[in-house]
Parts: sequence; C-alpha cells; structure tokens
Amino acid sequence: MPADTTLIILGASGDLTSRLLLPALGQLLTREPNRSVRLHGAGMEDWTDEKWRDTVRASFATMGAEEAFDKVAETAYSQADITKASDLQELLDAAEGRPALYFAVPPAVAEKACVALADVTIPEGTILALEKPFGTDEASAHALNQQVAKLVPENQVFRIDHFLGRSTVLNLLGVRFANRLIESVWSADDIAAITVDFPEKLGLEGRAGYYDHAGALVDMIQSHLLQVMAFVTMEPPSSLDQLDLRDATSAVLRATHVWGDDPVKSSRRARYTEGTIGDRHFTSYADEPGVDPARQTETLAEMTVEVRTARWQGVPIVLRSGKALGPDAGDPAVTVTFQPVRHLPDGFVGESDPSVLTFSLGPDTMSLGLNVNGADDPLELERVTLAADLGEGGLKAYGEVLSGILDGDAMLAVRGDAAEQCWRIVQPVIDAWRAGQVPLDEYPAGTAGPASWGL
Repeated sequence: MPADTTLIILGASGDLTSRLLLPALGQLLTREPNRSVRLHGAGMEDWTDEKWRDTVRASFATMGAEEAFDKVAETAYSQADITKASDLQELLDAAEGRPALYFAVPPAVAEKACVALADVTIPEGTILALEKPFGTDEASAHALNQQVAKLVPENQVFRIDHFLGRSTVLNLLGVRFANRLIESVWSADDIAAITVDFPEKLGLEGRAGYYDHAGALVDMIQSHLLQVMAFVTMEPPSSLDQLDLRDATSAVLRATHVWGDDPVKSSRRARYTEGTIGDRHFTSYADEPGVDPARQTETLAEMTVEVRTARWQGVPIVLRSGKALGPDAGDPAVTVTFQPVRHLPDGFVGESDPSVLTFSLGPDTMSLGLNVNGADDPLELERVTLAADLGEGGLKAYGEVLSGILDGDAMLAVRGDAAEQCWRIVQPVIDAWRAGQVPLDEYPAGTAGPASWGL
C-alpha cells in the first residue's frame, strides 16, 4: 500500500537530522504505529542507501524505537544538490502520497532551494518545512515569504519553531483557558509583569560559523521567545484550529513594541568570559575558535517589550536568554508576577509579596507562590509554593513538529506575517547595539550574568 506521506529530509547527513529529526520520527512511529509514512534522505554527500539506513536505525535506537525502523526500512538516500531544480524534481517525482520537504539545511541554502522550486512541478498538497531563522531581517523575511507564496499555499508552509512543540507551551494554554480562576485574571488589571527566560549551561558548542553572526538576540529572542510570549498573551481563540490560533498569536505580535520605544534603556547585552560550570571549563567567548571579537556578539541578551492592547498595556514583558550560565540563573521558565493586593489589613506581618505563577520549560512543571497564614502564628504570613509536575509530554518537541507536518496541521508552525513581525520587533534593538549605544557587558561563565544586572 502506498504511503500517505513521503517525508523527504534535505540535508539528511547533517547533525540536525541524526540528533533531532530521526530520533523524533522514531518516537512518533513507536507511539503511533499505524502512521503510513515513507522516508527519503537527500544530501550533498555521496552516501549509499545502506549508510543512510544505518544512520536512521542508530538514531531510532537512541529513543528505544528500534522496532519502528521496520516502518521505514525501505528508506533510500539520494545525492542531490537541492539548489538545482532538476534534483528537486527527481525527489518529488519519486514521492508516494503527499510529499513533505523538510529543509534541514542552513537558511541560506533553504532560500536558494525555494528559488529553484519555482522551476519545479510541485505535486498538489506538498508541504515545505523550513527551519528558523526565517530571513535575516524584516525585509528579507518578507521577500522569502513572497517567494514561498508562489510555490504552495500558506497552510502548507511550516516555519519550524521547535519551542512551540514543547509540551509546556501546550500545557500553558490548557491552564490558562480551562480554569476560570486563571483566565479571569489574565490581564494588566491583575498582572504586573511577565518574564520569558531561557538560560543555557551550554556554550558555543562549535557553532561559531552561525552564532557569531546571530548572537543571543536573534538566535533565541527573535527566533523563539517572542513566539512563546505570543502564546502567553494572545486573546482567547475560538478554537485551537491552526487558523484561529495563528490569527491570535499574529495579532499579539503586531501589537508588540520595545518598551517605551526606547531600545537603549529597554535592552541589555553581555558575553561570557572564562569560567567553569560544574567540572567543565569555558574559555572566554572572544577566544573561542571561529569568533571575531570585533563583531561584539552577545551571548546574553535581554529586552523588554509591551503588548499595546487593552488587555496588556503597561505590563513590562522581559525576554532574556544566554549561554554558559550557572545554576543561579535558574531554569528556563515563563514567570507571571501578579499585582500586589490592594489592601492588606493591619495586623498581618511577615511575607506579603505578590503571587507568582511559573511554568518551567524543562523539566515541565507549574508552580504558584502564595502567602498563607503561618502554623504557629495565624497573623504571621509565610510563603508556600503549590507545585504540579506536568510531565514531559507524549512526544519530544520535534516529535510534535513532525506530527503536525505529517498530519498537514500547521497549528504549531509560525505563519509568514508572524515571522516578519518578530524581526520588526527586535530591529530597533539590533540598530542600537550596532551603533554602540548599549554597552557590551561581561560575565564569567558559570554565573547568572553580569553583577551589575542584579540577576
């Protein structure tokens, strides 16, 4: 029986494929064994079918999905230059069912391939899955959107943001919309501030070729954290259908601006110097192989934005991410700080800080900090934390991504206009940093950031 979908991985010999895509596919096929999918790898390297199959088998094994390999055991590999229309045509002609082209290649190569696809006969229903970053600024993202729009309809374009495949993002929607206690206070009337923070213990990890040109602002805030913020702050959609959900998140991004329209006062940047995390020693970022210190690339970025709508006007939303940060930087999380009570009756003493709701982005947990009466003295307030373990979800992030691609459901994919808006939002900060208007601070690897930041 022909497969429903042929997943064609372009850049099949790369790290993204073996480390993330194939393990996720193995997990997905183990969990949903009735899926009908054919797998085809393509890349510049002169691989044999057997070498490709060994790669797939080994990647599946990392997830304990050895038995799922039988579902794709006939997978083949093609040596192909995906910037050539003729090579792309051969790949599409060999597909069974609906073709899904997954561009596991650098963005510049994906853009050239999209140009080449204009000269290809594309089967009806073909899905294009493009990794971020999508473009290098708002203008280039717009141009790429226009190019892709000539190829397939928007609902067949999957701009991949694996952060949206995280179970925590989906859990956040459930907690917010399925609980009147939460839903009714989700606005500036009751919320004082929101922080989306993603500290990483990892350093450059050999990615200087990309990272030294991107930095933390583009690599994380522009590419991922703004999307997470949009899920936190969007208006309630009528359904979780891709159209309703993406309409809601795109509307939020259109209303998002740098806090006070002042990118200098509303942003900070820094890069790590020599230090240690556990038993691992880090050299200074400026001394890493492939880094040009004169480029002044930041490894820690922070910016404050505001969603200018009736629901959120006046609430500062801090987006922050950095590399080589120590345990004191905390875990990746969305933190919602509520307004203080309007009046605390005289006579109470002790803890009275505002309530804080935290969604950790790994491990997936939710906690709510509240003030309660003390056990010994009922007039003395103390802080307690109510916590829930939300689990890891049935699928890893890329498993959720591949599930959507194979189902043709773009609910967790980034829409074209949203990709452009993310560039618009960060551009004032990029311009201010390039002009040297915001100092490049430093922090030793293994710390929570520059001491002057008070983190």
